[in-house]
Amino acid sequence: MPLVKGYTIVADDYVRVADDAPLPQGAVLISAARLLADAEAILGREGRTGVIWPNARPIAELVPYLDRLAAVALVFPTFRDGRAYSQARLLRERHGYDGELRATGQVLRDQFVFMLRSGFDAFEVVKDSDATAFAEVARRYSVVYQPTGDRRATAAHARRTLAAEAAR
Repeated sequence: MPLVKGYTIVADDYVRVADDAPLPQGAVLISAARLLADAEAILGREGRTGVIWPNARPIAELVPYLDRLAAVALVFPTFRDGRAYSQARLLRERHGYDGELRATGQVLRDQFVFMLRSGFDAFEVVKDSDATAFAEVARRYSVVYQPTGDRRATAAHARRTLAAEAAR
């Protein structure tokens, strides 16, 4: 499954580990249930740790561990279920999470821009063609109007900055 990050297709450094499997060295993605069952031992290991967080689970359960998680993968079980958008915005805007925020599951090309604006910065896509299209779509929009989880400056902010510079 291709991983898109930084507007390009990259190798996925993370290994998904089943709940009953031993944790290998290096970067791992584990389930929410496994993290919550033994968080201190898992987060105390060497290597980057990420969690696959289902969209039906409250983000509040994840908050105590955010400073020790290198990645959070939020799940889109179907394209009609947008709860992961809300989770992403909460993580970025309310809780200040600045690690990798990955979209996984039904990640469709027509939703890429919305996912970016919500704060996602990595995307697991099913098709190589979707991964290629993502880079094109993401670059297409250079100006945004609403402030959101991706922390991009809005058009109004850019206008105010230009006006302030011109007034000097």
